[in-house]
This record gives sequence, structure tokens and C-alpha cells, in this order.
Amino acid sequence: MPMNVPARPGALDLRPLSARSVVLSLLLGTHPPELPVRELVRLVEGFDVGGSTLRAALSRMVSAGDLRRTDTGYRLSDRLLERQRRQDDAVHPRTRAWDGDWEMVVITATGRGPAERADLRARLTALRLAELREGVWLRPANLARALPGDLDRVAQHYTARPGRPARELARDLWPLDAWSATARALLAHIAGAPRPADRLTAFAAVVRHLLADPVLPPGLLPADWPAAGLRAAYTDYQRELVGEVRARVRRA
Repeated sequence: MPMNVPARPGALDLRPLSARSVVLSLLLGTHPPELPVRELVRLVEGFDVGGSTLRAALSRMVSAGDLRRTDTGYRLSDRLLERQRRQDDAVHPRTRAWDGDWEMVVITATGRGPAERADLRARLTALRLAELREGVWLRPANLARALPGDLDRVAQHYTARPGRPARELARDLWPLDAWSATARALLAHIAGAPRPADRLTAFAAVVRHLLADPVLPPGLLPADWPAAGLRAAYTDYQRELVGEVRARVRRA
């Protein structure tokens, strides 16, 4: 199954955040994705990142093409703007009323190497499609987005009406119970994580988990699906974070 969820339901993917990860997490959640140096320094202080560590991280990130220097601070590079767009779509997915149709993508290209196949699988998963069998990918046609045009070089896409009951098919394509259990565990962990660094780590995990939400029509979801609660928690956290740093900068 292509959804990126922990193998054990309820397990949390809490990766320690490096200085680079802290800076990226902050900028990916900022619109526009740019922060003055003064605000960036104030922000990272709350996440156990010292000034010298921050300066070294910023220098490496500019050299690596993650950031670019502006007149007043740092901004995400064009290369990472697509990552921010995917994150924004995960937090605020754009949907439309579902009429029962499904998107179906059938891979037609042959002779591709392992790296190309893995890249295509990652792209289709990011589009919230799931693999029914090798080379056949499906999802309900309830997302307000078009498939990228360059997929036409390697695949054909159709509108389909599977004969199987939609709820049954959705449960076979996505591990919905596992996703739900992990989402609830994240919400519980956030409620008990008072330290700023722990909260940032937890909300970075929230974003990764939302990227794996299939965003199915409500009628195909289990009861009490926790995605809306997870999105609301992240939105509140971002609002709280921006408000706190703006207040600290004004007082400085």
C-alpha cells in the first residue's frame, strides 16, 4: 500500500529536528516564505538553536540551494516552493463534490529503470492515488486538481466507475484505520508536549502525516475521521507561532 504511514498503528514518526529542519519547518509554514534575519533569530532561539549554529546552517542551506539571501533575510528557493505548495495542499486540500467517478491512471511506458519507476510511484502517491495492481492507480475524483500534463508521456488516464462498492475499495487501497490511529496519537502527543522544541517536532510529524491523508469523500471514510482535527491543530499552532515571534520582535 502506498500511503506513508507507520507500520504499527498509532506509532509516531518523531524525528529530531536539526537546525536546518527547524529553519525549513518555519519557512515552509510562512506565507510568503521569507523571514527577516531578526525574526528568524528570535524564532530559532525558542527551539534550542543557538546563533552560531543558525549562521552555519543558513550558510550551508544557501550553498545547497535550499534558501536564497534577500535584502533583509532569507527566503525559500524556487526549488522548495513546490514542497511548500504540497504542504499547503495537505493542510488545506481543495476538493469538489463527488459524483461517484474515480480517476484511473494506467502506466503504459516500458523499459524504465528502478530509479525512474520509484520516482513515478512517488509522484503518483503524492497525487493521492493508490495502486490497485501493478501499473493501475485509482482514487475517487473528488480533488479540485488536474493531473500534470507530463504524465501523458508514461501513462494514460481515464474516468472509471468500479463495480465494487466504493467503501470496500477505499479500505483495500488505503490503510485507513492505521492512518486514523496515528492521527489520534499525534493529537494526544501534542496536548502533552509543552516545550517549544517538542511541539515543533510534533507538528513537523503532523505535516508529514497529512501528506499521506488520501482526502477521500466523507462517505468513504470511517466514523470520526480525525483529519479535520489534525488540520485545525496545525493551523492554530502556526497562528500561535507567528503571533509569539512578532510580539517578541516588537519587544526587543
